[in-house]
Amino acid sequence: QLMESGGGSAQAGGSLRLACGGTYIGRRFCAAWFRQAPGKERQRVSQIYGSGNTAYADSVKGRFTISVDETDTLYLQMNALTPDDEAIYTCALERGVGSCVRVGDADYYFWGQGTQVAVSS
Repeated sequence: QLMESGGGSAQAGGSLRLACGGTYIGRRFCAAWFRQAPGKERQRVSQIYGSGNTAYADSVKGRFTISVDETDTLYLQMNALTPDDEAIYTCALERGVGSCVRVGDADYYFWGQGTQVAVSS
């Protein structure tokens, strides 16, 4: 299981950093952050895999940064937040893969419970 932290409230233009940990990640992995707002479908926000390659949804490019540190903690740094970023954010992990190319959204083995992010205008 994974556990997220760092959610909360921010004003538009502000920043929050989400963290996700709880299991060994290793060198071969694909990790991601998803978000789901009320009444909307789940959206994959960002991905990272073992080589350090990253990918972002167009709506967060240039504002969000995904990373993993040596303690096997996954982060999502969120800057320049807007009310459209308000959602429940969930981390996910698939181990033993060299990239995220063949990892579909439903393929992640480990999931967190989600953390709420609220953004006021």
